[in-house]
Amino acid sequence: MFRTEGWGSVCDAAFDQQDAEVVCRELDCGAPVQVLGAAAFGKGKGRVWSEEIQCRGNESQIEICPRLSSQMHSCSHNSDVGVICSGYTDLRLTGGSGSCSGRVELQYLGEWGTVCDACWDMRAAIVLCRQLNCGIAVSVVGSDWFGEGSGEIWADVFDCDGNETKLSECSISSWSRAECSHRRDVGVICSAGHGSIRLVGSGGDCAGRLEVFHSGSWGTVCDDSWDIKDAHVVCRQLQCGVALSNQQVPAWFGPGSGPIWLDEVECEGNETALWSCSSPGWGKHDCEHKEDVGVVCS
Repeated sequence: MFRTEGWGSVCDAAFDQQDAEVVCRELDCGAPVQVLGAAAFGKGKGRVWSEEIQCRGNESQIEICPRLSSQMHSCSHNSDVGVICSGYTDLRLTGGSGSCSGRVELQYLGEWGTVCDACWDMRAAIVLCRQLNCGIAVSVVGSDWFGEGSGEIWADVFDCDGNETKLSECSISSWSRAECSHRRDVGVICSAGHGSIRLVGSGGDCAGRLEVFHSGSWGTVCDDSWDIKDAHVVCRQLQCGVALSNQQVPAWFGPGSGPIWLDEVECEGNETALWSCSSPGWGKHDCEHKEDVGVVCS
């Protein structure tokens, strides 16, 4: 804190979550995640302000919080207090076919890390897509979709209402990191990230062989059990109107290559994305590329 005498650190004695709320608010850094004492971020220099700061938590600046002079605490730079706020310096979706779909990664203290799926839900995804100017959230997926990340795993739980403009406005709590591994890295697909599926082979974007992006590569979909309801979902996801026809056999737009990712897809027809439909699972099929399905949208 800066006062007329200059900069000084704050003693951790009696510094609590309400005080941290004001610090994070004043710095426009979201909500407090953790208060750390015992010079967790290193020892400061100069003065140590030893008064007990007694914020109610709704103040706009810590300077206007009441302070109580106390001789009860012996303060030194060994007891400098630190605060972690929720305002991550950057965030991104990576591993997908564009910037609006992928594995959720947050940058904190200069280091990128993934987010545990136990800490995430659709409301948090809605806020993330809004913050990235990627439209609305379509789906929350596991690491099997965009692959496992590396480095840190941020186990902060984002408790969002869904109407916030950025993640730092959501309430934050902590989840045990012991429950998390990169096998549980969460991914998000936003409506502007419909590049996770595509129609190819016709010369246009709204007709062609259906291909889906999964685990780092494009692959096709087998026509077993495929019907017009499934095609409607594809057209809706691609913002291509409604399905006009359901080209099944024999690979109307030519056979694809690479993996056959999906087979026996079963949609109700009202889903917003193909991965909301049921199927046996990724890569589970008894098909050849001569059975690759195609879709024609309006």
